[in-house]
Amino acid sequence: MDADFVFMTMALDLARQAAALDEVPVGAVVVRDGAVIGRGFNRPIGGNDPTAHAEIAALRDAAQHDGNYRLPGATLYVTLEPCTMCIGAMFHARVQRVVFGASDPKTGAAGSVLNLFAEPRLNHHAVVEGGILADECGALLSSFFAARRQKTSLA
Repeated sequence: MDADFVFMTMALDLARQAAALDEVPVGAVVVRDGAVIGRGFNRPIGGNDPTAHAEIAALRDAAQHDGNYRLPGATLYVTLEPCTMCIGAMFHARVQRVVFGASDPKTGAAGSVLNLFAEPRLNHHAVVEGGILADECGALLSSFFAARRQKTSLA
């Protein structure tokens, strides 16, 4: 269990990098056999790319590392519950386990709004665990959006 905290802390550091670029602070790492093989953070705003979520960036990085789009045996750590797009990418990559920090009551597809991982008609399933460093992950998001609202009210 300690490894989950270590890797989620790494994902939080990546989320802070996103925040420094005025992106929604979400970070992700892909791990296999105790080693980080992929990293990513949100960049949809700066990249004008709706698919540039942290999970997608981390999966792309891991796939490049491995030279294969399949990532069997990998665990993806992400600071915010994944959306449907990101879970679809995880299915295609055959990620074995997904660990997320804060729940997402608006677009979370790992239990908050719906649970794609529990859908028996889909061809791949992963073990999912939420709530790892949830308070820290949620606080980073809350402070980011509070600062953004403050900027908007002053403009």
